[in-house]
Amino acid sequence: MTEQAISKGENTRRKVLQAAYQLFLEKGYHATSIRDISQLCKLTIGGVYTHFSGKEEIFEAVLAENHPFRQVSKAVLLAQGDTVEAFVHDTARRMLYALGTQRAALNLLFIEIVEFQGRHFSDSFPIVFPRLQAMIERIASQGGELRPIPKAVLVRSFFGLFFSYFMTNIILAESMPANEKTLDAFIDIYLYGILMQPPHS
Repeated sequence: MTEQAISKGENTRRKVLQAAYQLFLEKGYHATSIRDISQLCKLTIGGVYTHFSGKEEIFEAVLAENHPFRQVSKAVLLAQGDTVEAFVHDTARRMLYALGTQRAALNLLFIEIVEFQGRHFSDSFPIVFPRLQAMIERIASQGGELRPIPKAVLVRSFFGLFFSYFMTNIILAESMPANEKTLDAFIDIYLYGILMQPPHS
């Protein structure tokens, strides 16, 4: 196959993915048909099937390219700070900013969770998790004394806490608006927990 033919095929494939991405966000996965996709990207249905075996394969490719966690995991790798506290503050802020730029792509994540029970997430996991684990390793290298908690749990708890902060900001924007002190409180909870002192053993 010539380079020109490969380029043309890749351009066509990209048009399909762009059309599907738009339709999945507008209509959801189940309400979007191959016919809808073919009409939006101005291909025949057969032309779509030349590049993809079906709608789920298209969704997998769209999710792989636009998964919000990929951008978030890139952002946290850029975090700076001379102490554990400063580093976690900067990491959390970078993560929240990255999530804010991925508002549309978050809808894909919810489609994946609701309609596929998260089964495609494993495709992004080998890329995303090592980046987040590297963040935890940098926290450990700052010299703070960490409790003996598995790194995988530290990653999950960090991402879970600040993802929930981001989502509840959206849900509670009018009734319970967040401010800088709210974020600082979440960061303190991640670093120190909620008890003034540990319970007596």
